Amino acid sequence: MRSWSVRNARWLKRVYAGFEAVLVWFSPLLRRIGYERLDRPFAAIEKLTKGVLLDSQNCGQCIVGFTGLSCPMNCPKKLRNGPCGGVRPDGNCEVTPDMPCVWVLAWEGNKRFRENGYPIQTVQPAVDNRLIGKSAWLREVRLREGVKESVAHEV
Repeated sequence: MRSWSVRNARWLKRVYAGFEAVLVWFSPLLRRIGYERLDRPFAAIEKLTKGVLLDSQNCGQCIVGFTGLSCPMNCPKKLRNGPCGGVRPDGNCEVTPDMPCVWVLAWEGNKRFRENGYPIQTVQPAVDNRLIGKSAWLREVRLREGVKESVAHEV
């Protein structure tokens, strides 16, 4: 499915952006219910949908809109800002030789966006492991609202 999503990156990104806009529109209701209360069910839905469509690894900080709908967390080295330099001549991963490099797929998907510039060239922050398993959708809504992020520390 990962390759299919990359091949269809342009329209899938539009669908994703539309869904995100709907969530932002519903943000007053989401805030009223409580983001903490909604996080678990949203994360479960995200895991199912993004897991199937994008082979998402549920990091809680989704950047597939920058990476051609190729989840960089599928990289065996968990690199978020480009390939390691060990990409094989056939475009496969040096660690898992039978797997296409997620960054080769990301570049292909990025070209399909047909946008001015390449979003893939935006440097991404390192993964915050405290957010793994949390809803990236709700996190994005909070960030767009300007709500300061707080991460619950689990014991």
